[in-house]
Amino acid sequence: MKKIVFFTLATFALLAVASCEKNLDIPQKGVTAYETFYKTDEDCEAALTAAYAQFASNVVSQNGSSIYTHYKACLNNCGDDMYAAGSNFGDNDFMAALNEFRYDTGNAPIEHLYQRLFMANYACNLVIDNFKDGLPEGGPTATTKRAVAEARTIRAYIYFLLTALWDTPPFIDHVITDGLPYNSDKDPENPMSHEDLLKWVAAECEAAIPDLDERKSTSDKDATVKMTKGFAWAVEGKALLFAKDYAGAKAALKKVIDSGKYALVPGEKYWENFHVEGDCNEEKIFEANIEYNSGIGAWSGMIQRSTWMEANIWNWRSDHFVAGAAPQSKYTGGVDGWGGLGVPQWFGDEFFANDGHSYRFDATFIHVDDAVYGMEYGDAVVDDATGKKVNDLTLEQKKASTAIGIADPKDGLYGQSFWLPLKQLVRATDAGAYGNNVRLNNNVVMRYAEVLLLYAEACLQTGDNAGALEVINKLQRRAGSKTISSSVDMNVLKKEKSYELWLEGSRWLDLVRWGDTDRVKKAGQDVPKLFDKLHRAPQSTDQGIKWENGTEANSRFYTVSTHEAIDAKWTVGFVQGKHEFFPYPTTVMSKNPNIVQNPGWE
Repeated sequence: MKKIVFFTLATFALLAVASCEKNLDIPQKGVTAYETFYKTDEDCEAALTAAYAQFASNVVSQNGSSIYTHYKACLNNCGDDMYAAGSNFGDNDFMAALNEFRYDTGNAPIEHLYQRLFMANYACNLVIDNFKDGLPEGGPTATTKRAVAEARTIRAYIYFLLTALWDTPPFIDHVITDGLPYNSDKDPENPMSHEDLLKWVAAECEAAIPDLDERKSTSDKDATVKMTKGFAWAVEGKALLFAKDYAGAKAALKKVIDSGKYALVPGEKYWENFHVEGDCNEEKIFEANIEYNSGIGAWSGMIQRSTWMEANIWNWRSDHFVAGAAPQSKYTGGVDGWGGLGVPQWFGDEFFANDGHSYRFDATFIHVDDAVYGMEYGDAVVDDATGKKVNDLTLEQKKASTAIGIADPKDGLYGQSFWLPLKQLVRATDAGAYGNNVRLNNNVVMRYAEVLLLYAEACLQTGDNAGALEVINKLQRRAGSKTISSSVDMNVLKKEKSYELWLEGSRWLDLVRWGDTDRVKKAGQDVPKLFDKLHRAPQSTDQGIKWENGTEANSRFYTVSTHEAIDAKWTVGFVQGKHEFFPYPTTVMSKNPNIVQNPGWE
């Protein structure tokens, strides 16, 4: 497998003598003295590589997983379009707590994401502080100007996330060696509101653009794994949209579109966007590159370069199917998981009603019938009643076969509806030779489809409905959707965005800024279990039984309602005035008295 290599995600030394790490609950790493570093273009490139590595790697993380594992956990689990599932209630609880809004100030993904973002910010500040005026001898060079611009763009995106998730986080735009930072709006020297921070993000991107490289063409793969003009315009536009400067957002996003350097992949290749086959394709604005090296083992280097344990969290649970007959096994190359992702029935139904069996829908979800009866099994999976390989059975024979199906009698598939998630599965090619502890395809941060959706929203908010309709129709046609809108409003935009960007980190931030929190107020109140009547008949204690085809007579699979979080006396669900922003972690609050906790948190 050949990978594009731009930066290495291996362990590195932070390049400083003193830092603000002690003030931000960040462990001090190895250091290199200023006296012997920051002198040459080569030093500049090395420092920039360190900034990229901090932005994407899993070095130093307390649980071994990358910044993107925390990013995905925090930005996706709080949405209304997924369940944090697992083997049973209590499994993957650090994610389920997010999903059901019963997390506290000690939640691990929140703490780790906050920590990692500030570590990456620090690495960017090192590049900017030491090379903003060029080399000590010789002044600015092409290398120092580009490196500083890239570091500023990374830092701007970091602050977009910090602002969107924590409201007014400490604003640190240089290396600080003493003192404790304040919330940005309470800084006595430079107070900045939430809106000020978003506008600063946009301004930073705009300032960096002249010195950034531009993607050469839609086939320029190298430009998708580094900061470019295209990504800076996209972040600028997104920040301005969140700041409700819709005209400014539209203008910035239009520059990405007009550049001609990005394009939607054909519909039949939509699925590739989320797997190794689509790395660095024409649709990618920026993705964090994972360096593949066949010469090192999973436990001797690759877990430091990948999103380790992502497959464990997202992939289906083989052990809850009939032994040796998990329907996804050949699809994933035997990469098993903990089943930590479920699809709410309402969302799968709505998406299917809109799209039908589109390229987009079929790359995102699969019905339990299609999974159990339609996916290919290994030749060793044999039906005892007929003596035939399951693959050779007719559909009617498969429906009656106990050699396949959901076998767990207690929890079935916890947190699952009749729609099973497919988009996120780690396929055999994604994991390569490393099994279920690594994922080799790049982490997508921004793709062209998101730019089009952000642009469509900016168009709607500025009265340009024709412009919005044009790009929405482009996405619908690429998706192969049976719905091609004749007009577009915010409701159409919201639905299209939910389908196109499912599990890509957009939904939660959108729900908050749009005020669409009705569904998440009920989070945790009703979580389904998916059962197979051939392995577990309905029981008298089951609540809210729903059959896949309406009645037991023509259905094999059914769901039951559970409310175990409530039974365990947890308070669940989104609370207005509290959950719009994450709490500052306990570890941060205990070390910095200048930080004021967000409303609703203790």
